[in-house]
Amino acid sequence: MSYAETPAGSGTPPGGLDDALLKALFTQSAVGLFVLDPQLRLVRTNSLVEGVGTEEYIGLRFTDAFRLDDPQGSEQLLKRVLAGEGPVREHLVRGRLRRIPGDRIFLVSAYRLDGPGGPGDTALGLLSAVVDVTERERARARETTLAAVRDAVGGSLDVATTCRAFIDSLVPGFAGLAVIEVVDEVLRGADPPVGPLPPDTPLRCAASGRCDTVRGDTARGDTVVGGTVQGDEPGRTSPVGGTRRLPPRTPYALAVADLRPRLVPLTADTPWLDPDPAGAHRLAETGAHSLIVVPLTLRGAVLGLVSLYRCGAAEPFDEEDVSLAGTAATRAALAIDNARRYEREHVIASTVQRRLLPQAERHQAAVETAHVLLPGRDSGCWFDTIALSGARTALVVGGVAGEGLQSAIAMGQLRTVVQALAGLDLEPEEVLARLKETADRLAHERAALPPSDSLHGEELRAGCVYGVYDPFTRTCTVARAGHPAPLIVGPDGQRITVDAPEGPGLFADDSALFAPATVTLEEGSLLAFCTAELLADEHAEDRITRTLARPGRSLQQLGDDIVYALPDDTRSAGAALLLARTGTVSDHRVATWDLAQERTTPATARLLVRDRLQGWGLDEDTVDATELIVSELVTNAVRYGTPPLRLRLLLDTSLTCEVHDGSTASPHLRHARTVDEGGRGLFIVSRLAAHWGARHGPDGKVLWTEQELPGAGTTH
Repeated sequence: MSYAETPAGSGTPPGGLDDALLKALFTQSAVGLFVLDPQLRLVRTNSLVEGVGTEEYIGLRFTDAFRLDDPQGSEQLLKRVLAGEGPVREHLVRGRLRRIPGDRIFLVSAYRLDGPGGPGDTALGLLSAVVDVTERERARARETTLAAVRDAVGGSLDVATTCRAFIDSLVPGFAGLAVIEVVDEVLRGADPPVGPLPPDTPLRCAASGRCDTVRGDTARGDTVVGGTVQGDEPGRTSPVGGTRRLPPRTPYALAVADLRPRLVPLTADTPWLDPDPAGAHRLAETGAHSLIVVPLTLRGAVLGLVSLYRCGAAEPFDEEDVSLAGTAATRAALAIDNARRYEREHVIASTVQRRLLPQAERHQAAVETAHVLLPGRDSGCWFDTIALSGARTALVVGGVAGEGLQSAIAMGQLRTVVQALAGLDLEPEEVLARLKETADRLAHERAALPPSDSLHGEELRAGCVYGVYDPFTRTCTVARAGHPAPLIVGPDGQRITVDAPEGPGLFADDSALFAPATVTLEEGSLLAFCTAELLADEHAEDRITRTLARPGRSLQQLGDDIVYALPDDTRSAGAALLLARTGTVSDHRVATWDLAQERTTPATARLLVRDRLQGWGLDEDTVDATELIVSELVTNAVRYGTPPLRLRLLLDTSLTCEVHDGSTASPHLRHARTVDEGGRGLFIVSRLAAHWGARHGPDGKVLWTEQELPGAGTTH
């Protein structure tokens, strides 16, 4: 080490102890020392800062010697120290040195050299300590980048969100340009192929970004988001969402062939860009000069490819950066694979859910219905419309909390039970009570699973709302189990409140009873049965009822309008919406007679039925079968029932016969022996009718049958 002597006339030569102290500082100090005069010119220095000589820098201004990125700011800082505003300690500055290419980072401290009179005297200059901390800061920047990747990547089970977070954690701190491509089949949940990746495998650009300071034509459609530009990247022509096949004999293809990362300098004469003039043009346009290509691999399988670029005056990548990129890519590959597995399970669960739900709108006698099923994380929501006897319709919406295949399976189990219970003509509150009993058994079965089973400790939660609309009384009776009540809007656009108490959830420990609520509706009223996701905010009910009040809209259009107005986060959760518009049964399709409780009544009923069915133009076989059915039902009511006795025929896509009497006792189907004189009535009815049953009410019971009509689907 040596030091430059003070030029003649620039000050008093040191002597004695001072001279020894200065010599020791400038020959043995562990940091670079620079003495500046009041004009901030170097007058003495050692050479501990690599690339800074001792003689050639004497006389230069400090900001010129280090070629700082912000010379004016640094000079103002030093002038404040000269003015006595206090020293500067460990201030980071960026610049370049003459002998070393690339940007450098310096840690600068500056202290005022007071004159003989002390702090109040004129300053003789500054003493500056400079340490080249470029490698330390680069290592710190790499640690920061890795921390950003760890924090941002892996928190989502969506592949696109995961890839976007990965790009945002690398740009602009680590790379000026970045792109992540994923094997197209992997994005759809398929297992990733085992490496090496076949050369014709399509890769889809899942996310890309560039620092907004990188050269390029942003007018072509790229958008700046969070300091990065989303769009194309050098070396490829497909935008985000586009696919490509890797060109052979390029770093991209080689990386997925041997599953090793590549550090590639980019110049105007890079040979592998010759077959790709568009990519070469993009490289020149953005000023990219350094490339890292890293395959996304996990347990030998290839999920995709990461390409990172540095541009302009940025430092080229080095081997330490390659190591960092590999670590970050491993984290991204693990997160993408987790998202892929979830996506596959979600696809399976969604498929199961859709197969278990109605595949088309079902015709109902006096209710028009439409539904909207929003795909999303929730695969346990369901809806149903069930035709009941007497032209009534059951409207059902429910949901099992949770995601995945098990939620879809539980949903299918509950929906099947609801359909079976609805066929028994039970009241809504009784349907839910028996449905909850089934849910309790399912919960007990899950609790009895071995502790090692993943479902053993998983809580089950579900809700359901069940309503029945009767077009003859124009009433809708509703009961609900841990589920929102339906929203109703009358034909005048005014909201109608359904005061149905909320019962316990289907899997809840609460054993409270379910209480129904009945509301009378005008023809043309609209009912909206929603899963809870559609009513998540405090304005949801008002928003939906305002939409339902729009005149001249079909049910499907109203359902779409409700979806259009949803907040974005609602759509990702998944939801079900069932809409119904109430109506009545046309008078010329219904025939009702009050009958006397007499032995001759069955014969009278047969004559009335034949006359009406012939008036409706039904075929003779149907007329004969209906006569026999009505005769048996009326005979049973005369013998075993109590007044009042009423007969009703309903013509729709099927023919319904109903016989009402005041008794609550239900008949039972018997198989009479050959020698028996009776007991064949209901057996005959069951053979002639497609469906039959009994329903009970506060004023007695109704025995009903349904007969299929030839060509009814086109005639009526």
